[in-house]
Amino acid sequence: MNAPAAPSARRARTVLTVAAVLATGTLGLASCATPGTGDGADGPTVVATTTQVGDFTRELVGDAAEVTQLLAAGQSAHGFDPSAAQLLDLAAADALVINGAGLESWLDDAVSASGFDGVLIDASTGIELYGTGDHDDDHADEADHVDEADEHDHADGNPHIWTDPELAAHMVENIAEGLAAVPGLDTDAVDANEAAYLEQLEALDAWIEENVAQVPAEERLLVTNHDAFTYFLDAYDITFVGSVIPSFDDNAEPSAAEIDQLIADIRATGVEAVFSEASISPKTAETIAREADVAVYSGEDALYADALGVPGSDGETYLGSQIHNVRLVLESWGVEASPLPAVLQG
Repeated sequence: MNAPAAPSARRARTVLTVAAVLATGTLGLASCATPGTGDGADGPTVVATTTQVGDFTRELVGDAAEVTQLLAAGQSAHGFDPSAAQLLDLAAADALVINGAGLESWLDDAVSASGFDGVLIDASTGIELYGTGDHDDDHADEADHVDEADEHDHADGNPHIWTDPELAAHMVENIAEGLAAVPGLDTDAVDANEAAYLEQLEALDAWIEENVAQVPAEERLLVTNHDAFTYFLDAYDITFVGSVIPSFDDNAEPSAAEIDQLIADIRATGVEAVFSEASISPKTAETIAREADVAVYSGEDALYADALGVPGSDGETYLGSQIHNVRLVLESWGVEASPLPAVLQG
């Protein structure tokens, strides 16, 4: 992690850098509203890239720091371009929290253009990534995914690590450790918040495992909109029949042959439903479900994958998004979820 430069020097240097970006047009200026936009308040300022790491960071810092999130609710990190205002937020930040694992392909350009020189916190540190089609056999061996990070090329793996609550907990631990290096941050408050949130994540994991166990393993079949749930599927021994978009990147398009093959696989395996995702158009998923004569979950019943939902939705928070997803998947299998543990209620 880099030691932050003097704020005045960093901010002065950044104004010139961002002005150059605006003059040359080297970065797209995609305007979007994001929660927690900085307003110059006293105390440390933290920028988080995605909706998931933004939520984790807010849970950890509470009122001890101001968190600016680059991606808006419902917005995927694939193909994102920060606006000039967001580059200014990044330039003035004391810390930057990223998902890592190669998800933010635009990050290096944004850091360079903004002149950011604060504490960089990579939430994926130490997590071994899966490639296409990879699955582990035992959820109890999750620790195997948290080693040998220096030997693993994150750019070649599936970056959707947060879909497994145990890996989400590791991300939270990484963020908390990184925040300890941010000048002026109340680390005692962060430690207390970390302990409380990790307890919730542990309860979430146990609740999901208990509920999925109601369904025989051979009947745990899932078709999603894109290949974002690899870690979730492995954690709970769920068979991935296929995805509408056969890629980690939700901007990709399926070919006609791939669509036909997925329809054939759905019919052959007995899958009962196709799940769309909240941040992706459901049209192709709806077409495939209609052709395969199965149910489609879309609209308010879509899964939260690449992004959390808007305020007031089930997916507003990471915990809420996971509970929403699991309840719907269980429903598609003909099972009703058990009541939530007390630590996850309210």
